[in-house]
Amino acid sequence: MKRIKQVSVVTVAFFIGASLAGCDGNTQGAAPGGTRDNGKNVMNVVKINAKDLQTPVYGQWDSAAVTAAAGENDFAFRLSAALAEKAGDGNFVCSPYSVWLPLAVLVNATDEEHKAAVLEGLGASGITGEDLNRAASRMLYDLTKLRNKEDGEYYYNPLKIANAIFVGNTVTLKKDFAQAFADYYRGAAINVDFSSRDAVDAVNQWASESTDGLITDLVREFDPQTVAAIANAIYFSDRWAWEFRPEQTKEGVFHAAAGDSAACYMLREGDAQTYYEDDRVQAMPLQFKTGGGMYIILPKTGGAKELLSSMTNDYFSEIQSDSIHATGKLLLPRFSIENDVQNLKETLEELGIPLFDRESAPLSGGLIEESVPVWLSDAIQKAVVQVDEKGTTAAAVTVIPAPGAGMPQPTEPFQMICDKPFVFILYEHTHDGGSQVLFTGIVNRP
Repeated sequence: MKRIKQVSVVTVAFFIGASLAGCDGNTQGAAPGGTRDNGKNVMNVVKINAKDLQTPVYGQWDSAAVTAAAGENDFAFRLSAALAEKAGDGNFVCSPYSVWLPLAVLVNATDEEHKAAVLEGLGASGITGEDLNRAASRMLYDLTKLRNKEDGEYYYNPLKIANAIFVGNTVTLKKDFAQAFADYYRGAAINVDFSSRDAVDAVNQWASESTDGLITDLVREFDPQTVAAIANAIYFSDRWAWEFRPEQTKEGVFHAAAGDSAACYMLREGDAQTYYEDDRVQAMPLQFKTGGGMYIILPKTGGAKELLSSMTNDYFSEIQSDSIHATGKLLLPRFSIENDVQNLKETLEELGIPLFDRESAPLSGGLIEESVPVWLSDAIQKAVVQVDEKGTTAAAVTVIPAPGAGMPQPTEPFQMICDKPFVFILYEHTHDGGSQVLFTGIVNRP
């Protein structure tokens, strides 16, 4: 069977620094349950019994979780716009959710003076840290498709999410933080030696294992003051619900600011397609076999960066709710993008995240047992997205499910020709947030 595969993968790491002057460098038991072997530092995955994730109930909504889910999408668009601006005219991909989730975790370690600012930066103003934990847990429950597992139905989940905190062997992770990390975020605590190259290898090995080997060199080195690193990995791979026919893929010209280039255009043509158009954009979702999808959004005027900078959760919701059943044609180029952002610190500070302030050290007292200043020193992300065709020919055609009943039919067939820079948004469905934004990007040159 012809298989069309969409792959998105990302890893992010936040480096946590501390002033350890006066602290006993021989402190043992770096994380709860950490061990040593004849005085030699060893990497140790800490065993913590986690509670079940929070279970959303159909027909019932958690108001704080709804606020957090909408805030995550707004954070996604603000972060994406800022990073895309720094990327210039090149291709761009990131996972805002992969950044948002570790920052949500760190709310549990943030002092009271800075906690409200972190919540505001994450789009979660008006709710508490406990509310945010519950919201994140409910998101993970839906994104990892536990509902289907509980129903006894086998359900392949194309999305894999992993969280971990790597803790230096000269400090001790607070038990309350480790427990909350496990309970609400399925996070693992891992003991490493940051004074050794082994710490770099350990984090990179974890990143590789969590992304099916697609990301192998996330971390290059650690600052000597690093006492911990919190990391997230997201791996997504699925096939389209309605597959493109490879024999219809044709070469054409893509028009970009840097000049014209050749691209291979995939064709989707027919009735009952989900389509949106206003005076600013054309938009179509390419839905996946197991749920969720990737919205392709083509600006009518202006550039893709300007379009991404104008996106909000409300506008994204409007695009989805006001879509129609349409007859028409989409031409979409195959594309593959990889981004390596080595300094997220500046962008996150611009978005109001105060955890990088060394002077105020906002993570002091909440993350490790030692009474020393603790802050975020930096953050990095590496993301990959591939949209292409794989395998042999012939596949069943699946009609894309309609997003709503009674949608009006257009009088004229549409044509959506993506032969200039466009935006894509990869999303998955959650109970509280609807379409939760996981990846965003701009194709400037296929």
